[in-house]
Amino acid sequence: MLEVVVSGLVTGWAIAIPIGAVGAFLVALTARTSFRVGACAALGIATVDGVYAALAVVAGAALSTLLEPVATPLRIVSGVVLLVIAALTAAHAIATQGRPRAASPVGALRAYAMFVGITAVNPATVVYFAAVVLGNRHLVSSALEGCVFVLAAFVASASWQLALAGGGAALGRVATGQRGHLVTGLVSAVVIAGLAVHTMLP
Repeated sequence: MLEVVVSGLVTGWAIAIPIGAVGAFLVALTARTSFRVGACAALGIATVDGVYAALAVVAGAALSTLLEPVATPLRIVSGVVLLVIAALTAAHAIATQGRPRAASPVGALRAYAMFVGITAVNPATVVYFAAVVLGNRHLVSSALEGCVFVLAAFVASASWQLALAGGGAALGRVATGQRGHLVTGLVSAVVIAGLAVHTMLP
C-alpha cells in the first residue's frame, strides 16, 4: 500500500509542480485578493486533478479516446472566457486606481468554480493520469488501492497549489498600496490573457 501512496503523491506533484499559466494566474489572483480566495482557487485545481485521477483509474483508455474529439472546442471556449476575465480584471484595476482598496470582486466560491473550469478544460490532465494508471495497473488492482492512489494524487496537487497561493498572499502584502494594487491588477490581467492564448493554441 505504501507503494500506491508514493505513486499517487509523485504523480500528483509531477503534474502540479511545473508552474504554467494556471499556476501564475493563481499567484496573481491571490496577490490581488486574499489567501482565503487563493486557497479556494487552489483547491479547485486540486479537485479536478483528483477527479481526473479517479476517472483514469476507472476508465483511463476509454476516457482519453472520448475526450480527443472535443479537445479543440473546449480550448477555444475556455480561451474566450479567459479573455473576457482578463479585460474585466484590467478594467477593475484601472477604475479603482487611487481609491481605497475595495472588496475583492472575486469571492472564494467564485474563485473555486473558476479554477475548476479552467483546469477541467485541459484534456491533457486526464490523458496524463490515464497513461500513468494504465502503465502501472498493478498499483490499482483493487478498489482500495485505486482510492488510495486518487487521494494521494489529490493531496499532492492540493499541497503544491496551496503553497503557490501562500506565495501570492505574501506578494499581496508587499503590494498593498494603491500603485501596487494597480500593478498587480494589470499583471493579473496580462497573465490571464496569456493563459487564454495558451489555452486556445493547439
